[in-house]
Amino acid sequence: MILNIPTLITWLRIALIPLIVVVFYLPVPWAGPASAAIFALAGLTDWLDGYLARKLGQTSRFGAFLDPVADKLMVAAALVLLVDRIGGILLAAAAAVIIGREIAISALREWMAQIGQQRKVAVSSLGKLKTTAQMVAIFLLLFGQPIAGLPVIPIGLGLLYVAAALTLVSMIQYLRAALRRPGTPLDRNPDAH
Repeated sequence: MILNIPTLITWLRIALIPLIVVVFYLPVPWAGPASAAIFALAGLTDWLDGYLARKLGQTSRFGAFLDPVADKLMVAAALVLLVDRIGGILLAAAAAVIIGREIAISALREWMAQIGQQRKVAVSSLGKLKTTAQMVAIFLLLFGQPIAGLPVIPIGLGLLYVAAALTLVSMIQYLRAALRRPGTPLDRNPDAH
């Protein structure tokens, strides 16, 4: 394992996850805004570690592995908190879709890397749009209080449902791209399941 500045920042993002959980459940009126602020700080570290890795020439295979893992852990933990606090079948379904897609696409990327086709499942612009909607939604839902008179919960829920829909579309795109590749096991054996 290589420890450099970008990797340490990624580890910091992972370390912030339990802090988000603890702060979210504090019995104080500022718990929601504070947990949202920590979530936003963690999101900024995602940009910062990538920027520094490129700027300092400190990219590594371990860093490339750890960065998306940290993101997925942070999003999954926040979604669990929100399902617990807000509840409802639509929110639970959206959270399940988002978390399920992350697991499925991670497994797909690993499989594609094993067969030398990892570039076929690179992050798409639709995936980036989905991530933006998802992160803004989670921030608003964690915040949980009106901002400048805006009702953040309905706005956050709406954005999260949009993110869940984009999640399904992008997952289908990734799967179609992967399964159409010549040389994949499914192409060599049409009877494979």
